[in-house]
Amino acid sequence: MEAAILAGGLGTRLRAAVPDLPKPMAAIAGRPFLEIVLASLARKGFSRIILSLGHMAEKVVSHFGSSFEGMDLVYEIEASPLGTGGALRQALARASSDHVFVFNGDTFIDLEVLELEAFWQTHRLPTIVGKNVADTSRYGRLEMIGGHVVGFAAKGMPGPGLINAGCYVLPRSALDMFEPGRAFSLEADFLVAAVQTQPFALFSTNGFFIDIGIPDDYLRAQTQLAGIVS
Repeated sequence: MEAAILAGGLGTRLRAAVPDLPKPMAAIAGRPFLEIVLASLARKGFSRIILSLGHMAEKVVSHFGSSFEGMDLVYEIEASPLGTGGALRQALARASSDHVFVFNGDTFIDLEVLELEAFWQTHRLPTIVGKNVADTSRYGRLEMIGGHVVGFAAKGMPGPGLINAGCYVLPRSALDMFEPGRAFSLEADFLVAAVQTQPFALFSTNGFFIDIGIPDDYLRAQTQLAGIVS
């Protein structure tokens, strides 16, 4: 199996906590967050990872090199910021499989990978991983009809619900309609429109989920992730 990890953002909200590192290299219990993510993917059977990098890319490359725990690492480095969509467009062009798991570099999710792979093989539809949380206000909610994602409610709505966990399974050709090198948002410029014009399946996970993108959650991860990955 093959995955792409979007790890090139500037990480402005977390910069005060980790001013000299790219956000995915922030230490969690003494270990780089991205290393924890990669170790989890290795245990789950991935063999090839495409790392989409930008800000301080050299710190990631020098730390990991060309392989990690039996997985081949391929680097796609932005010359200028491309947004999540533009970065993924370039990463997918490096893929060797017909479909790719996509993860955010600041999110850990203990995903049921083999179940999701079987789900993809059965349905062959672009798939969004959803997660039920107690408060959706930070993330926005997924809008569903008949097992398909049809929309994304705005952030700020409190209360429990199903959120986009920032993980997808996409065909390698999913973003081919965008010009290579164009900067765009995966969410705002692709997904919002795409779910209206083609079926997107939902895979709901029960796995542990945490996003270290803000300081409060970064601090929370120090204890919660330490117990999971030890």
